[in-house]
Amino acid sequence: MATTAAEQNGHAPPSRHPQRWLILGVICLAQLTVLLDNTVLNVAIPSLTRELDASTADVQWMINAYSLVQSGLLLTAGSSADRYGRKRMLLAGLALFGVGSLVAGMAQSSAQLIAARAGMGIGGALLMTTTLAVVVQIFDEAERVRAIGVWATVNSLGFAVGPLIGGVMLDHFWWGAIFLINIPVAVLGLVAVARLVPESRNSRGDRPDLLGALLSTIGMASVVYAIISGPEHGWTSGRVLLTALVGVVVLAGFVLWELRIPYPMLDMHFFRDRKFVGAVAGAILVAFGMGGSLFLLTQQLQFVLGYGPLEAGLRTAPLALSVVVLNLSGLGARLVPRLGTPVTIAAGMSLLAAGLAAIALLGGDGYGGMLLGLVVMGAGIALAMPAMANAIMSAIPPEKAGVGAGVNGTLAEFGNGLGVAVLGAVLNSRFASLVPAAVGAASLPVALASAADAGERARITDAFASGLEASQLAGAVAVLAGGLLAAALLRRAERDESPRPDSTEPAAAA
Repeated sequence: MATTAAEQNGHAPPSRHPQRWLILGVICLAQLTVLLDNTVLNVAIPSLTRELDASTADVQWMINAYSLVQSGLLLTAGSSADRYGRKRMLLAGLALFGVGSLVAGMAQSSAQLIAARAGMGIGGALLMTTTLAVVVQIFDEAERVRAIGVWATVNSLGFAVGPLIGGVMLDHFWWGAIFLINIPVAVLGLVAVARLVPESRNSRGDRPDLLGALLSTIGMASVVYAIISGPEHGWTSGRVLLTALVGVVVLAGFVLWELRIPYPMLDMHFFRDRKFVGAVAGAILVAFGMGGSLFLLTQQLQFVLGYGPLEAGLRTAPLALSVVVLNLSGLGARLVPRLGTPVTIAAGMSLLAAGLAAIALLGGDGYGGMLLGLVVMGAGIALAMPAMANAIMSAIPPEKAGVGAGVNGTLAEFGNGLGVAVLGAVLNSRFASLVPAAVGAASLPVALASAADAGERARITDAFASGLEASQLAGAVAVLAGGLLAAALLRRAERDESPRPDSTEPAAAA
């Protein structure tokens, strides 16, 4: 009988756990709280400024401490889960996240809240990596794409509804409630994970790569910080350039170190696999398109179409709803076996690009054209994201599932930040080239405040709308080109993996 690569290496392929769907529901609920806390704090900024006497810098660190710590630790958290046990790290992540939420909700000063958010980021990193790793362990190949589709749905839902939930909570309670609501979920998750989730770890027991963990954490945190602070301080400011340089140099050192040691945290030889590289390229560009487009959409809805913050948030909901409906219906899971991963990813990325283009060309005059673009974008994300996450995880050995989940999470963070940075730069460049020189183009509100009359304000608004259109079209082109490249790499990898006709008999005999 022919054996799989996993069996030849002494690792049995994942089997169907009898309570796998219940376990998936539990870990998705835990992950949803982590994702909500990426965006929920934005709506509480006025309350925090007033009640904690927080400065602008304090508020920035309250928001960024969570994402910086989480993104910096994703690879380390995934490696730790593989070595010490994914269930154990999932429990640790839930506990840390719950305690951090309690401290954040009861904080009496800005410093306490910043420290609590950093602690929540540690728990969030553990949860983000172990949830996907557990999915890979308890679902076999026949159901894994659908399960990852549900997992990806939670990602999209958490990203989109955070501000809405935060707004509802602040209408009825004080700002600390947005953190305390996490505690019952964390407690429920701890009990359910302890009772239901099976333990799994890398049986090889490689030595811990402590220096690799340190380098990856410093490098990723530096790069993410540069991306976060770029729009505020300017991409050519000394702070941003120095932080980005430190991140790049440290990550280069991380790569060199991982190539030298016999027990790397991230095996760089994965990047020789065209399937892995294709999935990586696609994952970055899906996050690029989604993160960058939402950054632009909120400005278009408020500054160009005149909606308030809550109204703007509600009008981006069709993007998340279309992802949820299509993924829960299992459409992507049914298409991957029929069309193949490369074609599914190419179709999804093409739809994502078409949605961006529709918003650029049709969304400037009203919400109708934007609604069409949002639905088409959601359909593209629903097709491409689960297929690419599955491609990344299947290209990595099952015993390294935590590292694979860390790679996937890191790519999402990087792609989101890159989308905001690149498309924001295109917007600012186009806007600056069109506004009157005497007005200046530091930002749209500043330019409007400096305008001499209503006619000049209208010209400034039109210039900003033109900048939005140019940046969205640039994003559409980048997503389409990257999607086709990713699909081509995956297709070529599949051809290389398929057995040749003259080697079929020996393989079967073996």
